[in-house]
Amino acid sequence: MAIGGIIGSHQRHSVVASRVAMFAHLLFLVTAILMLVWLLRFRGGINIQSEDPDQIFNVHPFVMSWGFILLIGEAILVYTTVPLNHRAQKMVHMLVHMVAFILGVFGVYAAFKFHNAAVAPDLVSLHSWIGIGAISLFALQWLIGFAVFWMPGTHEHVRAAAVPLHVAGGLAVFLLAICAAQTGLVQKSASATPGGTEANLINVTGVFILLYGATVAATVVLRMATWHV
Repeated sequence: MAIGGIIGSHQRHSVVASRVAMFAHLLFLVTAILMLVWLLRFRGGINIQSEDPDQIFNVHPFVMSWGFILLIGEAILVYTTVPLNHRAQKMVHMLVHMVAFILGVFGVYAAFKFHNAAVAPDLVSLHSWIGIGAISLFALQWLIGFAVFWMPGTHEHVRAAAVPLHVAGGLAVFLLAICAAQTGLVQKSASATPGGTEANLINVTGVFILLYGATVAATVVLRMATWHV
């Protein structure tokens, strides 16, 4: 294939990646709204200081969806949708991830506080195992990324070689977090009336979370196709 054809193909991939990323932003908004409607309309509200264990628990899915999963996705999309130079994009990417991690830790704290208030055992479900694994791997991914891409003294060839591994690892952790969200929604749907409004809303929310993950992953794949000419 001629060089001009390769460049044209890569430009098309870049345009498609930008459009898919815009669609991902839309899914972000819809997913966030669905989660908020579910927690406020059917679960009694969100209050970490409440005497009601259910309101304490509701902080967990709220923070883990809005503040962890969705922010991780937005941080991944920074390189496609934020019109800044590469170093500024890296800075935004790192900081948004850091905020996502802090909120993720707070979301885990809310779950443990709920278990304490409800006198329920910790870390007994598949959801909790996957979730703890996801946030632990996310912390490790962030620390390694900071050391490789921000600490002075790292050779450029090392950074260049680490990029594909960093991208693949970050995407894997992101999808693991989505898997944790799905198992959590399944747990809660079991207590809803089958075929009822709440059950259907939980299902729809789960579908939109999956679609968000798929569009973020697709954006990454399309963007990777533009790396080399």
